[in-house]
Amino acid sequence: MTLSVAQIDRETDQLVSEWLTLPEVAKRLDLPIGRAKQLLKDHKLLGVRREGSGSPQVPAVFLDGKDVMKGLPGTLTVLQDAGYDDAESLRWLFTPDDSLPGSPIEAIRAGRHTEVKRRAQALAF
Repeated sequence: MTLSVAQIDRETDQLVSEWLTLPEVAKRLDLPIGRAKQLLKDHKLLGVRREGSGSPQVPAVFLDGKDVMKGLPGTLTVLQDAGYDDAESLRWLFTPDDSLPGSPIEAIRAGRHTEVKRRAQALAF
């Protein structure tokens, strides 16, 4: 299975405090590595290539215990439907928004994923 994974710039990289490799994601979710790759392919998770890294990495905050953070897969789908690529989606999720307050990913983590999805839908217009 070949994954098409976006390369991010240093500024976007610095928005994320902790990154996980795919083997680390698979271990945390208690899944085989192939299933972790499928989560990326299905846009249930978002992984990107970081400078100096040949394989995709995933922000650690996207995982909640042994699950993908509730509300994240739907938000990623809405961003993709709005025309955002993976790097743009990552940047949007982690960029502070005074009207939330905080970043969209912080709002999703706080259980406000419906509000975040509504904002993501508005990006398409």
